[in-house]
Amino acid sequence: MTEKPLPPLVAARSLGVVFFPAFDWAISATHPEREERLLYTRDQLLEEGLFDIPGITEYRPAFATHAQLERAHFCLPSAAAVSTDSHLASAGGAIRAARLVLEGREQRAFALVRPPGHHAMRVVHGNRGFCNINNEAVMVEYIRDHYPRPDGRPLRIAIVDTDVHHGDGSQDIFWNDPHTLFISLHQDGRTLYPGSGFPQECGGPGALGRTINIPLPPETSDEGYLYAIEHAVLPILEDFKPDLIINSAGQDNHFTDPLANMKLSAQGYAALNAALQPHIAVLEGGYSIRGALPYVNLGICLALAGLDASDIREPGWTPEATRQRPQVGEYIARLCGQIRDVYFHPPAQPAEGEEENGWWVRRKHIFYDTDNLREGQTEAWRLCSDCSGLGRIETASERVPRSLCILVPRHACPQCRSQGLELAERARKSGRYAHVRLMDGDAADPGPAAKSEK
Repeated sequence: MTEKPLPPLVAARSLGVVFFPAFDWAISATHPEREERLLYTRDQLLEEGLFDIPGITEYRPAFATHAQLERAHFCLPSAAAVSTDSHLASAGGAIRAARLVLEGREQRAFALVRPPGHHAMRVVHGNRGFCNINNEAVMVEYIRDHYPRPDGRPLRIAIVDTDVHHGDGSQDIFWNDPHTLFISLHQDGRTLYPGSGFPQECGGPGALGRTINIPLPPETSDEGYLYAIEHAVLPILEDFKPDLIINSAGQDNHFTDPLANMKLSAQGYAALNAALQPHIAVLEGGYSIRGALPYVNLGICLALAGLDASDIREPGWTPEATRQRPQVGEYIARLCGQIRDVYFHPPAQPAEGEEENGWWVRRKHIFYDTDNLREGQTEAWRLCSDCSGLGRIETASERVPRSLCILVPRHACPQCRSQGLELAERARKSGRYAHVRLMDGDAADPGPAAKSEK
């Protein structure tokens, strides 16, 4: 009996993979964030014939500009001082992924880029958590600049961060943005860097309930992650109704990763993406260079393209290696009920900070662990009944003297916009600050990132 030939493998959804390994950039020769981090991934994707599948195409990144970085960050003393060409290419790779989807060239896109970025906060003095520039934040601001909704309403964007570490930088940037939903699933901050990301951290005074933290216990496996996606993340996304879903696709919750204590597998990552259905994924962490990244990245690519990933078997995988204790599952079930309540019934005011003379103020001490740098910061948001408010940040570190940063959000009311411009002008004239920066959300972006061919 002659067997029927298998049907040709074709992507159910077209996928663009933007690849930038940054082989010339590393924190140090033996640091987990080093040159060869994506070397084995590249070999695996080619060996498996991923780019031979019709509908899956590889692209090169564009370079982001310093002006585009400054749409998301206050870079002190300058964007050039806190970023390298590799950071510009990594952020530019995320922008290119967004353009592929939003211009209709591909249905899904995956920016397989490094250096990572989700620990980079609104103000940047240096490198913390291996991150200088927040790639997703730069991409989101680019999207808002160039692809507004036809009806003029604010674009609703959801970022789901599945890195094992809390995405504290992304949380900081979008903390008071009511039009961006930030969800972080991560190993409990009581057991892992950066020690934050608890349910009560649920947004600023103008965006309560728009920050959602899901701190999972150590040894959470595929089962626990998929339960949290189904019972917390998806109901919240269904209510928020985002125009665009972005996955900050960190992979350091793999069962072989040396920096954490989770039990996710490559098939688990693929199933997570199949359930989440992000339009764009952007690589974040992941430091099991040989044992995890090549297989996890393959699984994510297959899931984004709508293909089966059940045949993936990574080295060292056994049912025992990724088995979850019953107590872990019981804890996650209770946690998901609490998380839904935070979103659907947020508190009346933020857990962080206090009201002072019509402003909501929080004081932060930020440690840049890679650069051994300490920043003191006072962040204040004008409490406004007509918009999400005006942001004012005083900041100083051993590297940068006291500086003032003024953030006028998109869709700020006329009074907040006027007061922001006045504060910046008054600060410049006072001579009290080494740097005065004004970020106006409605200011035009200088233009698209430089074009690059496949």
